[in-house]
Amino acid sequence: MKYLLWLLKAAIFFTLFAFALNNQHETTVHFFFGTSWRGPLVLVVLAAFAAGLVVGALGMLPGWWRHRSAAAALRQPSAPPDGVADVPLTPPPVAEPSHARRHGL
Repeated sequence: MKYLLWLLKAAIFFTLFAFALNNQHETTVHFFFGTSWRGPLVLVVLAAFAAGLVVGALGMLPGWWRHRSAAAALRQPSAPPDGVADVPLTPPPVAEPSHARRHGL
């Protein structure tokens, strides 16, 4: 399994490497207010991918933070309200019947 995973990683690397070699053409990215940037197409695609990762991670951050704080609040022990006696949460043990069970039921 280790060799299969290594082979998959090598195939992905060589595929991306071939993509980079085939897309070395110069391209122009036009920004706002007449500004532009010229660079290899591979860098433009890589920059767009990285920007998408950053925007996606920042979009997930508020929900992740909310779930993390809710989980931390559940881990904190809470005191019972006034007037409520401490009741054990485990049920009392059930005694097994004295006769042998048939059919395992």
